[in-house]
Amino acid sequence: MRILVIEDDCAIAHALCTGLRESGHAVDHLSDGRQAALGLRDQAHDLLILDLGLPYLNGDRLLNDLRKTDNNIPVLVVTARDSIEERVRILDLGADDYLVKPFAYAEFAARVRALMRRHISQGTPEMLLGKLRLDVPGRRGWVDSHELDLTAREFGVLAALASRQERLTSRSQLIEALCDWSEELTDNGLDIAMYRLRRKLKDSGTSIRTVRGLGYMLEVREHAI
Repeated sequence: MRILVIEDDCAIAHALCTGLRESGHAVDHLSDGRQAALGLRDQAHDLLILDLGLPYLNGDRLLNDLRKTDNNIPVLVVTARDSIEERVRILDLGADDYLVKPFAYAEFAARVRALMRRHISQGTPEMLLGKLRLDVPGRRGWVDSHELDLTAREFGVLAALASRQERLTSRSQLIEALCDWSEELTDNGLDIAMYRLRRKLKDSGTSIRTVRGLGYMLEVREHAI
């Protein structure tokens, strides 16, 4: 999944981005509100981590403007503002969760998983596709009771396809989901991940269909449901 962190404190931003990347997410980082407004307009993300005290355009305004455009990206606000009145105000502006600094990274990571779980699977704890069971926020997958041994890139491909089940996903959409702004993924790298993933899914009741020139589609075979 692709996450945007908007935080002007370099130490906090580094810690959050490093932890999220180690969990297998593609992470982009911006440090001021004006850059963030452009980044949110030009690039799709699955989750927004938002500080409120930003230079040039504060997080309150950014959140308000975001919701006025009907952008429903999940937003986790991280801020030093700890009054009840402030929490209520920010949640009413459209934040999905609110975490007061300083906080333990373990709690932050758990809140990220909870938000992504609700957003991706519409409130259900796991996605079921044939014999395939996915915990996308936890980045784990099973075929029946057998846990799949997936690399971070293979899981990223699978999660991106699963979130668009029975719809086409282009190569460019897959690359955007897997890489942050500082990374590149070659066509060969994507092809290798796709080949290995198909082998690991052979007994799952699902298959990845290539639509030449358009992209890929994750399909569930009827007899496997």
